[in-house]
Amino acid sequence: MIAAVRNRLTYSNVIGTMALFIALGGVAVAAGLPRNSVGANQLKRGAVTAAKIRKQAVTSAKLAPKSVINGKLGPNSVGPGNIGNGAVTTAKLAKASVIAETIKNSVVTTNKLNNEAVTTPKLANEAVTSAKLGKGSVTAAKLSDEIGPLLSTLKSGQTLRGTFDVGGTSKEGTGDLARGAVSYQFPLLKEPAVTVLEKGQTSANCSGLGGGQTPQATGGNLCIYITESLNLDGVASIEAENNTRLGFGLKATAKEDGEYYGYGQWAVTAP
Repeated sequence: MIAAVRNRLTYSNVIGTMALFIALGGVAVAAGLPRNSVGANQLKRGAVTAAKIRKQAVTSAKLAPKSVINGKLGPNSVGPGNIGNGAVTTAKLAKASVIAETIKNSVVTTNKLNNEAVTTPKLANEAVTSAKLGKGSVTAAKLSDEIGPLLSTLKSGQTLRGTFDVGGTSKEGTGDLARGAVSYQFPLLKEPAVTVLEKGQTSANCSGLGGGQTPQATGGNLCIYITESLNLDGVASIEAENNTRLGFGLKATAKEDGEYYGYGQWAVTAP
């Protein structure tokens, strides 16, 4: 039997038989792979391409934590519906990312502002109106130095100015007397020193009329400038009397019958 088979073996018979066996064996192997028998170790690098992945096959459960990074997201791929409530925290905001255009009207309320957050440069011109001021919020200390005190004494270095005119008509000759008084708009802390100057005179504490309409006085001094006088008697044509921190008095004495007067300007500066 064996001898008969051996006598019939040829090269072509052997090769043909081997080819048939290999072909049938390969189909059997391919068809006979058990489920889940191909794992990561059986796959070559790069064997699973995008074309080999079924649509919707990659679900969130298949993604490792932090596996989707910025470079893997397409433009506009993350919409409002994909962001969880409270997911965007302060630390997640880039510098200068919140601008005026992205803030909804009326969303920034008083309790969202830090103490002293609104400074002068942040206020528009004329933004603070009288209706926005609280009762009693504007005190004397908040007023400019150019504004005199409303209830207290004149501030140090501030000056009050005014005019005076005192006189009358004498019928009795020498000795007829006229008096006048000036009250300060704001009281001084204490009474000033008084200097009466005849027309054109100045002194160390009373430098003049400053162009004719702005009488001058140094701190703690009252300067009375006589600009015109007529028919007056005495060492000084007009005398100052009753000098207090609230004002002063003036006295003019007639030299002879007829009209007599003296007038001019005064200035007092708080010490």
